[in-house]
Amino acid sequence: MLKWALIFAVISLVAGVLGFTGIAAGAAGIAKILFGIFLVIFLVLLVLGITGVNALRK
Repeated sequence: MLKWALIFAVISLVAGVLGFTGIAAGAAGIAKILFGIFLVIFLVLLVLGITGVNALRK
């Protein structure tokens, strides 16, 4: 998922440089959404991993 966020971010940058502002804004919006989803999933798995390690130590 992070790979797709980076791909859309690159598309956004290229489209912005070439003057396609509508496409750049759309790609940037998609990249932001995908990065947000990735971040939430990462944090959930991080918390689950930390609590799982603590449960095994007890």
